[in-house]
Amino acid sequence: MTAIHPIQQAQTNTTPIGVGLRHEHYSAALLSSSHSVDFVEIHAENFFAEGGAASRLLDQITERYKVSIHGTAMGLGSAKGIQPEYLKKFTRLVNRVDPLLVSDHACFTWGNISDTPVHAGDLLPLKFDQATLTVLANNIDRVQQALGRQLLIENIVSYKQFPAGDYSEAEFLATVAEKTGCGLLVDLNNVLVNYHNFTNGNALQLARQWLRHIPANAVKEIHLAGSSPVAPGMLIVDDHAQPVSNECWQLFDDAMTRFPAAATLIEWDNDLPSWPRLVYEADKARCRQAMAAELMA
Repeated sequence: MTAIHPIQQAQTNTTPIGVGLRHEHYSAALLSSSHSVDFVEIHAENFFAEGGAASRLLDQITERYKVSIHGTAMGLGSAKGIQPEYLKKFTRLVNRVDPLLVSDHACFTWGNISDTPVHAGDLLPLKFDQATLTVLANNIDRVQQALGRQLLIENIVSYKQFPAGDYSEAEFLATVAEKTGCGLLVDLNNVLVNYHNFTNGNALQLARQWLRHIPANAVKEIHLAGSSPVAPGMLIVDDHAQPVSNECWQLFDDAMTRFPAAATLIEWDNDLPSWPRLVYEADKARCRQAMAAELMA
């Protein structure tokens, strides 16, 4: 394999750049001598177990890196509410790690079948109406009170369009942040995928307009990713199986100008590259971040 050389970086003060740490990269990440990664993101549910190999691995990760914790199963928009045992485990993990950031999604995952709570196994989209806003805000309040700290809420990809509600997606997220004091995690690829799947307009330009409706002071983190290409007319799936797309990098340039204090994370979850290749994506983000900082100076 051809060696991947770090991108030359301008020396300037920048916000943290991280990568999603998945199990295939555990060994390489712990042995890495790279200084390009400021933090790693772990999925909370992988580290709920007390004791055992996962617990020892978590100790090794936190000794080597700053960590962000990303939930994937909380279901903050679920009318069923947050499952008490899940919240207990999530809170215990956050207290143990004292992470840089804590986040989950603006979605629902929990429902009832014959009075039994059932998890959907996926991030399901919300209707952007007042009733859903109330459910989401109440659940966020409950989690933030349990954690004693701010929770970041991420926009998701939807594969179904609901009839127009009381809010646009950006207005919905902005209102939730205002009502609860939560932060926002803006996934740029998710914004682009939604516009590609459900509009005939210029997805990049529409995504730039979307960013302008998000309150700048609420955004604490940005996610960058890429999706596998599809045939014309087919739905793009947010599979995180490709490098960050050129379109996503262009939107990142706009996002850095609007949200200069936000941390940045590279997501790559399927068809994983080598650890050096993943770090190379972080290098690219740092280079663009440094150039943006020089332009704004």
